[in-house]
Amino acid sequence: MTVVDVVSSRARHLSPGCFARVMATGIVSIDLDQHAMRTLALALFGVNLLAWPILLALTGWRLIRFRRELVADFVDPGRGAGFLTLPAATCVLGSQCLMVVHWPGAARVLAVLGALFWTALTYLFLVATITARTKPGFTRSINGGWLVAVVATQSLAVLAVLLAADNPAGNDDWLFGALCLYLLGAALYLLIITLVVYRIVFFPLRAREFTPPYWINMGALAITTLAGSLFVRHAPMHGPLRELVPFVKGFTLFFWATATWWIPLLLMLELWRHGWRHVPLRYEADDWDIVFPLGMYTVSTYTLAQALGLDVLMIVPAIGVYVSLLAWLLVAGSASRRWYRGVIVGGRRGHLR
Repeated sequence: MTVVDVVSSRARHLSPGCFARVMATGIVSIDLDQHAMRTLALALFGVNLLAWPILLALTGWRLIRFRRELVADFVDPGRGAGFLTLPAATCVLGSQCLMVVHWPGAARVLAVLGALFWTALTYLFLVATITARTKPGFTRSINGGWLVAVVATQSLAVLAVLLAADNPAGNDDWLFGALCLYLLGAALYLLIITLVVYRIVFFPLRAREFTPPYWINMGALAITTLAGSLFVRHAPMHGPLRELVPFVKGFTLFFWATATWWIPLLLMLELWRHGWRHVPLRYEADDWDIVFPLGMYTVSTYTLAQALGLDVLMIVPAIGVYVSLLAWLLVAGSASRRWYRGVIVGGRRGHLR
């Protein structure tokens, strides 16, 4: 098996949500940097500097060589929303460029790319879903993965606020855009989560159907909290945007409280899935959808505590940073082990044949 064969195989079977690993790695890196673990934060930043272009190249390869499979995934309501991890990951990497290192030029480029990816993929996915002639049933269409649309929107809002804070001169336009994206993301969450809750509460849910993307139920709220908290911290001292700060504070606290409420329920459902129904614990690409919400909840709580002056909340990130790092290490280790078995061991067997 040649290198080209391996790359083609990886590209052909690339998961629509493959960029979730960049999102997870990026937010854990930011989390570590907030807690003065610079070496680890920079190491994960380096991982993302490699992972993002490699995944982008594989996606481009798949678009050129295996377009039919890619289009089939994109128009599938149960899988297509995963492609929105591309703009989300692009913006998370841009946020790393400002929060972990100071590369404002790279952050601006990534913000432009993230905005282009977000606009194109969001509208194309919705148009493809709405205009499809044949549609699967409701239970096979809607899942927690749809909330990546919220994550992508809020990740762009977060990056816009950070860029505004990095260049205070004339930052009102950036902040206004960020606020609009924040409110849009909030509206999308309220719309989509209604469908998700209706699906899991009023239709049978098998243990194997409770997949990691359902953790985005909490993760989408956490990144909304982060976007709102950053806006509160960097809002101008005077002008119309300043008058909206009290509204944003209350709305942001509402989303954080709801994110907190989700965590025990999700943990109980994981115990039901693996402990009661005995679904095996094995690596799947969607596992990164658990790491990202855990890291994002920690970072958003840290930022919210600063924005509202609530030092009592600091106990959450003080513990959460180690939880998110452990989750990243476990998933990354499982992914590396599967890659080794599939590529190295499988490649040797293919060569021997």
